[in-house]
Amino acid sequence: MTENIECCENREIHPELLQRVEAAIPDEEQLCDLAELFRVFGDSTRIRILFVLFEAEVCVCDLAEELKMTVSAVSHQLRILKTNKLVKCRREGKSVYYSLSDEHVRTIIAQGMEHITE
Repeated sequence: MTENIECCENREIHPELLQRVEAAIPDEEQLCDLAELFRVFGDSTRIRILFVLFEAEVCVCDLAEELKMTVSAVSHQLRILKTNKLVKCRREGKSVYYSLSDEHVRTIIAQGMEHITE
């Protein structure tokens, strides 16, 4: 079943409004970067990793165990998250521990959860 989209009966352009909108829209490079960031959030495995990291700083081995995945598969997802500045890591001896990069990551996920549960 296709829902019809409401449209204007009279086609009229509002130049003042469009000027204000155009001045506020980020440039194309920023829009592409933002779209890429949201693509990263588009994978449920990466979201699961982020939820684990909400609770604690953990090593790759613990993440793999918790998520029932191989260390290699988790490492691949962590590389994507790190490249997009969503997670950070620190080395302690022979172990590498991952955590959320900052509170922005927690806020993005929390607002997404709030949106889907309304």
